[in-house]
Amino acid sequence: MTKRYPAKRDEVVYLLRRHAPELERFGLISLSLFGSVARNQSTRDSDVDLIAEFAPGKPDGLFEFVELKGYLSNIVGRPVDLITLSTIKPRLKAHILKEAIRVI
Repeated sequence: MTKRYPAKRDEVVYLLRRHAPELERFGLISLSLFGSVARNQSTRDSDVDLIAEFAPGKPDGLFEFVELKGYLSNIVGRPVDLITLSTIKPRLKAHILKEAIRVI
């Protein structure tokens, strides 16, 4: 189980950037933060919302995607909600991308 820590935007960005070389093995091209943590409005129960963009052919199946999600959760010390651009509902896309902070 993931430990719970306060999710401050700058801390989350720092932690993820510090692990960028390890994250590249998952085929990440970019990673962006959005949601309550990006707005510095997170509560102790907030998860960390991330948008991932992958190299062609990555991730190599659901197992690798779930592995990345767990790896990210361990880095930030909170549950992670990991999505891709293609899975964002059209009616929410503009709002999400407007507040997104590119991390990697």
